[in-house]
Amino acid sequence: MDLPASPDREWLWHRPDPARNRVRPGSDFVDVGGLEECLPTVRGRPDHGAIWNRPWVVAGDAHRVRTDEFELTRCFEADDGGLVVDYRLTAAPGYQFVWAAHPLLDVTHDASLVAKVGTPTRVYPEAATSTGSPWPAASAWLEDAWPTPLGLPLSRLGPDDGTAIGAILLTSTVQVIDGADRLELRVEAAGQPTGIALWRNLRGFPARAPYRSIGVEPLVGRVFDREGAAAEDLATVDDGGETRWTLRIRSERTPHGDR
Repeated sequence: MDLPASPDREWLWHRPDPARNRVRPGSDFVDVGGLEECLPTVRGRPDHGAIWNRPWVVAGDAHRVRTDEFELTRCFEADDGGLVVDYRLTAAPGYQFVWAAHPLLDVTHDASLVAKVGTPTRVYPEAATSTGSPWPAASAWLEDAWPTPLGLPLSRLGPDDGTAIGAILLTSTVQVIDGADRLELRVEAAGQPTGIALWRNLRGFPARAPYRSIGVEPLVGRVFDREGAAAEDLATVDDGGETRWTLRIRSERTPHGDR
């Protein structure tokens, strides 16, 4: 999937990794950037979900991917300079899942992630090295207010400081602002929990050969891992055996680089 482009701007980040050519369903995630689809989980098993390593079949205007548990269909539409992607998941009624659009963004060290001040934000345990405090053993996350949950400047997407932190904002819309360029991501899923995940890797991951990668990831569901998650944090297929949602992406360049 490509993101709508600002003039002279490519938003998606990429990195080469020959191991990507050898993946099969069930393989551990191989990160080459771009935009992945993660379903039915992000963290946990299968790693980054069950569809990033499967081919999509094109049928008319629809793209489809299938596993033993579900079929996901997506359709693209241009909308006044933006991109609208409509999704339909068919599975057994009551099937619980997390879906993420998983774009990794090519942004400068001056870029920022903008959401409403006070947005509840779930910060995950890898942040413990940055907070300087022990992580409560029974806590999958700690919740605090955006833009500095737990005192961490997560809205700032640089400079690189050797940390890697995952968080989930309990909102449906965010903007990435990088100089004159602005990228808005929004997810709409009636009756389902939603969020925006942040993977703020400032050369802190992986341990042996860290690199910089910034993920701003619309979610249906509001956790990274469906295993052990509370029912209210997972999306659920309805009694008719399907669930629908929409992803909206828009980019623009402002005349004076307003922030």
